[in-house]
Order: sequence, then C-alpha cells, then structure tokens
Amino acid sequence: MDAWPLRHLVLRTPRLELRPDDDEGLYELVEVAKRGVHDPAEMPFYVPWTDTLPDDGGVGMVQHFWGQRAKFAANDWAICFIVRHEGRAIGIQEIGARDFGVLREVNSGSWLGREFQGHGFGTEMRIAVLQFAFDHLGARIARSAAWLGNRASNRVSEKLGYVHDGTIGAAPRGERLEHVRLRLDEANFVRPAWNVAVEGLAECVQLVTT
Repeated sequence: MDAWPLRHLVLRTPRLELRPDDDEGLYELVEVAKRGVHDPAEMPFYVPWTDTLPDDGGVGMVQHFWGQRAKFAANDWAICFIVRHEGRAIGIQEIGARDFGVLREVNSGSWLGREFQGHGFGTEMRIAVLQFAFDHLGARIARSAAWLGNRASNRVSEKLGYVHDGTIGAAPRGERLEHVRLRLDEANFVRPAWNVAVEGLAECVQLVTT
C-alpha cells in the first residue's frame, strides 16, 4: 500500500482541477489568501483564520492543513482539495466525513481568493466534490453551512438543491451570528450537464469508505 494514497487522487471539471493539498500548493494558497478572501468588515468563516494572516504570514493556515493530514483516519477524515484554474491555485474545496461506512454522509466547506470570485468557480468545485461523494463513494447525504447573510455561499447551495436544516449561533469575532445548516439528499441534487472525472480513487478508496 502506498504511504499516502491520496496523493494520486485528482478531480477534473470543465475548467478546474482539484488535488489533495501538498506543501508547495499550500504555500501558493497562502499568497492567494494574503491578497484577500473576503471583505475585511465581514467574517464568513466559523473560525476567523483570515484575521491572523497579517500577523503570522500564513503559519497558522498551513499548520491547520498539516493537522488535517496528520489526523486523517478511516472513520474521521477530511480531504482538502487545492483548486486550480489554468494551473493557478485559486482556493480550497474540503470534503470530510465521520463514520462514513455507517452514516453515508459527507460535509463540505470552501473558499476562493477574491480575485477569482464571481466566475462560477465556487459552484463548479462544489459540484465536483458532490459528484465525487454521491457517484464514486456512495454517499447519500451532503451537509454544508454558511452564515445567514452569506448570500454567495447560500445561492450556490440553493441552486444545487440544498435545504435549510436548522441554525446554530456562533461568535467568530465576539458578536453573535446565525450559522445556517444545510442538507442535500442525493435524490435532490441538481446536476449539471457534465460529470466530474476522477483519477486515483482505487489507490485510496478504502481510506474513505470504511
């Protein structure tokens, strides 16, 4: 068995390539994040990691991804795909699960550099991991979440078939916000005309479907 089978995994859409994170890609992503991910007056993330970028130069960011890799386990995993367009890193699309072999549920989260927003990439990369989960891993339910006022993220979710599944309060910057939980059943997934191409799954499928 390969020491790190995920390194062979690749998802391809009409415009994007998604590969699990590696160090060189993470350093590239730090530079993308430094150029801006969101309006500084708002915080779209549950953990306000972008607030620390000016002070730590991205150390906390790469440590987070290293930590995700280090704790990867068959019953509790997350794959952080670096998303590339025309060879350039533009953001992250994460998919993960706990007890997937029993629950058949996945959850997802993502971000794009501000310079790459508004081109439909967010929708395309979410579709990539949804098709990967439903069609290649055998998932039945996909979950996501976004702040009540995060119109861009919520628009993507709504057009793909997600429905609201309750809210939870959180305070990423010390002020209460409503985090909207979202659920997508496989039967309600609004699919595009294209299908994601998946390579390297055979080498790692046992790691994520047990």
